[in-house]
Amino acid sequence: MADFFQNGIITTLHKIGTRSVEDLESEIKRYAKNRPVTLILPALYSEFETPAMHHILDELKPVDYLEEIVLSLSRATPDQFHKVRKWTSELKTPVRIVWNESPRITRLVDNLNKSGFPFGIPGKGRSVWLAMGYVLAKQKTYMIALHDCDIVNYQRELLARLVYPIVSPKIDFDFAKGYYARVTNRLYGRVTRLFFTPLIRTLNRMLGGLTFLEYLDSFRYPLSGEFAMVCHMAESVRIAPDWGLEISTLGEVYLNTTLTRVCQVEIQDTYEHKHQKLSRRNTSQGLMRMSIDIARTLFRILSQGGIVLSESFFRTLGVSYLNEARKAIDKYQALAYLNGLEYDRHSESSAVEAFAKAIEIAVKEYLRDPLGTPLMPSWSRIVAAFPEFPEEFIEAVHSDNKEV
Repeated sequence: MADFFQNGIITTLHKIGTRSVEDLESEIKRYAKNRPVTLILPALYSEFETPAMHHILDELKPVDYLEEIVLSLSRATPDQFHKVRKWTSELKTPVRIVWNESPRITRLVDNLNKSGFPFGIPGKGRSVWLAMGYVLAKQKTYMIALHDCDIVNYQRELLARLVYPIVSPKIDFDFAKGYYARVTNRLYGRVTRLFFTPLIRTLNRMLGGLTFLEYLDSFRYPLSGEFAMVCHMAESVRIAPDWGLEISTLGEVYLNTTLTRVCQVEIQDTYEHKHQKLSRRNTSQGLMRMSIDIARTLFRILSQGGIVLSESFFRTLGVSYLNEARKAIDKYQALAYLNGLEYDRHSESSAVEAFAKAIEIAVKEYLRDPLGTPLMPSWSRIVAAFPEFPEEFIEAVHSDNKEV
């Protein structure tokens, strides 16, 4: 059982007590009458070929407080799109599929691209962006919740706990970030434990203490794919199309609301999903590419805030990060030994060396092009430039779904 200790500069909502999921859902259902809730599921078709996705759908079948489920489907052929539509039709909640490769949606996105709106390469960020655009265009929901689709031990309580801080008028937050433990017989979450947190703390020490970095360091699992927010905030959020999605979202939230309206909520005791590979030699995939994108996005956000990041600064950063990460290894080794967990210090040290290489690559990419991959535009800007776009987008999605 977690404790109730509040650290950092945002509110932490721990998982304590014995409240049943049925009781929690009953309260959410009352609030959702006036504050409708929409769930976004960004998924690759390949995830429907795993037990995890079908288990998630089974868990969602009893849920009756959602206005709609919007499944943003990527890398799917027409036949595969039809299969997914059939599988999701068994849910009690209406499901609308935003088929990312649809000729209709592809044409709309291409038109925006030609008009000067950059979208980068297709990825999770673009998938989330398209789903948010569809939800916002309909203007029928108060809030959006989102979670990943590769969660092996998914329980519907995860969704209820993620939704509650936003939908409940009793506490009334604008943004909630989900967190959980990544542990079985060993510690997981290497990118957070050994890369992101040591990097954030190193930057904050070198820069003399920045509220934004303290804010990022307040999140227990800042890279989790689970969050919820009110729609009026979602309209103004710009997100990265690559692995920088989570950090860019946190950056936009920081700019668009006050810290008192931001929280993190423990949504599940433990969390198990597919594990990405970490290879120093392969910088285009897996955790290596993820780390590069995250670091580059972080550098860009700091620059946008007026922080000057020079080559000499980055030389010191590399050395300081290694020192901070090695101290983290000592802490996690002690934690593992106390709890009888497996702990491979050599593997952890090798991971830190790989992450140091990722920072070095991110620095080179940043210095070559400080703007990097542009953030996708906010939906408020899209609507301002093309007032007719929301209706065109809705029509494209509905036409795709009618053809099933």
